[in-house]
Amino acid sequence: MAKTKTVFACTECGAQEPKWVGRCSSCGSWSTLVEETVGGSGGSSVGSFNPAIGADTPMPMPDIDIDEWVPVPTGFEEIDRVLGGGLVPGSVTLLGGEPGVGKSTLLLQLTAHRCQNGSRSLYVSAEESKQQVRLRAERLGLLQQELWLVSSTSLPEIVHHIDSVKPELVIIDSIQTIFDPELGSAPGSVGQVRHCAHQLVMEAKARGIATVLVGHVTKDGGLAGPRVLEHIVDTVLEFDGDRNLDLRQLRAAKHRFGATNELGLFEMNNLGLQGVSDPSALFLADRAVGSAGSAVVATIDGHRPLLVEVQALADETAHPNPRRSAQGIDSGRLAVVLAVLGKHANQDFSKSDVYSLAVGGAKVIEPGADLGLALALASARMNRVVPDDVVVCGEVGLAGEIRRVAHLDRRLSEAARHGFKRALVPPGALPEPIEGFKVRSVSNLGEAIRLAFSL
Repeated sequence: MAKTKTVFACTECGAQEPKWVGRCSSCGSWSTLVEETVGGSGGSSVGSFNPAIGADTPMPMPDIDIDEWVPVPTGFEEIDRVLGGGLVPGSVTLLGGEPGVGKSTLLLQLTAHRCQNGSRSLYVSAEESKQQVRLRAERLGLLQQELWLVSSTSLPEIVHHIDSVKPELVIIDSIQTIFDPELGSAPGSVGQVRHCAHQLVMEAKARGIATVLVGHVTKDGGLAGPRVLEHIVDTVLEFDGDRNLDLRQLRAAKHRFGATNELGLFEMNNLGLQGVSDPSALFLADRAVGSAGSAVVATIDGHRPLLVEVQALADETAHPNPRRSAQGIDSGRLAVVLAVLGKHANQDFSKSDVYSLAVGGAKVIEPGADLGLALALASARMNRVVPDDVVVCGEVGLAGEIRRVAHLDRRLSEAARHGFKRALVPPGALPEPIEGFKVRSVSNLGEAIRLAFSL
């Protein structure tokens, strides 16, 4: 039996220290060293070269065949949108999200869609029993003959099952519960997560199998485990949403085969997760017309135009430090807009608690929503209503100027499709005329506020 030893590993970078210290000497993070037991070899010995696994030879770049790296559609439109067409054979994807958000349901539906097209898949459930997963699949109508299921936490067993089933897609749910008996540390430790993920990546590359690893998240929302886990995989997906609402959002934080600016939207119902083909209609479904403190913003997320209602509430307070609350809106942008309103538009919020909200669980992360947020705040303070058929977009500068935004044509086309008749936009290149749709340009925030309440 190999001799074991105790080390302290950093949960951020995986670096090891012989004793506990407050700060990692490798990455500089504080209070990230945790104790773990490793074998004498530690699983870190180089070993001998095996040409049968991972063998490769140098060749001129124009001679490299890329046909085998073409994405294979999953049959799930919203997932394919984020992945740029589908899962690439031999790729490894890490899916992270909070408990209960629907990660297992999403992957179960993904594998069922693949199996409908004749693709064999292996679902490794390391947290639930086979019976639990089978009951969920039956409830969602996802029972497929080509969907193989196994409940295992041992890495050697999982590799053996991959050899015997020979799937085209493997789901590991989750990587934090997989362990290699050759290592002396417990499942979920830094060494186990790093080692098991590395071995699964090697197996996926050698066999050309698309692999998806489910990852836990910390209380801060980051992926649990060593930071190297995100580096060794090809794609990192973030799946989030408010558990009290039905909306779920899928984004790519890293994607070696395409862009990372696309957004996938899902709605949770009794049939599982359903793709949202018209998110603007979903965000505006419960809109209360004729209310002060509300404005509709034409935003863009990736290549997808979205109409989102932004609401604001200002309430006078005697507290020396008024509260600032932002949900679905960047708190930094809220602070900037409040400062510009006070300096350049005579809208003083220094004695008011301010609450802002992107309705319906949406997340407005682009600066093009600044003008809509500013008009909602001014509307709440002045108790005046922005007309219901007006949509706005534009970035607010520190001098109070309204700056241009990208893809203005697509934003306004989406607004016209949903029945809006007028728009306030930044000055400059105006979009192509749309029948029955009037566009007005505003150069500064004061002009925007005057025009919005006089339309």
